[in-house]
Amino acid sequence: MFTAIREQFETIFREDPAAKSSLEIVLCYPGFHAVLLHRAAHRLYKAHFPLLPRVISQLSRFLTGIEIHPGATIGRRFFIDHGMGVVIGETTEIGDDVLVYQGVTLGGTGNERGKRHPTIGNNVVIGTGAKVLGGIKIGNHVKIGAGSVVVHPVPDYSTVVGIPGRVVKMRNVPGGVLEHGDLPDPEGQEITDLKERVAELETQMKALIDAVTPRAGSRSE
Repeated sequence: MFTAIREQFETIFREDPAAKSSLEIVLCYPGFHAVLLHRAAHRLYKAHFPLLPRVISQLSRFLTGIEIHPGATIGRRFFIDHGMGVVIGETTEIGDDVLVYQGVTLGGTGNERGKRHPTIGNNVVIGTGAKVLGGIKIGNHVKIGAGSVVVHPVPDYSTVVGIPGRVVKMRNVPGGVLEHGDLPDPEGQEITDLKERVAELETQMKALIDAVTPRAGSRSE
């Protein structure tokens, strides 16, 4: 447990430039509180304690605005930045070094049984308000853009944006940050491509009409 706490401090200092001291983290970081309370609840859940893990989870939700089911499995150095509105379902599995922003949902798609929540790989960043739904697998070193809705598996070293989420960038090496200002807009690009195609067809149509329409001089002859 002490190792996990130390790693949480190190992770927050690395990921959040606003963190100035350990005391500030202890007093003012709901993501820090939610992860520690979840680790305690998860141990009790795995030990088959009745009800108490859910009570701890609900207490954490009340205090932090972050809802993590005690059945969720979370790896090392997991950090929830800001955190309000984060929901993590019962059968979610999260790898190591995962960063999640506020409003993220790792949830199911209905009333299915069994593995109904996503599996998140290592070194994944999930942007503000993103939804990852269903028993899908998100690979290692994946970046998910803010507001995306991901319902299909995502391969390693991908960047995903949009509704539904689409892979817009592939990398073959780890590293890099999620720069939302530099992410492509697949819907916007499709609209631009469609406009260009329409303009091209209009030009071709005009040329065809000009070719088959007799000129005024030709009619008079």
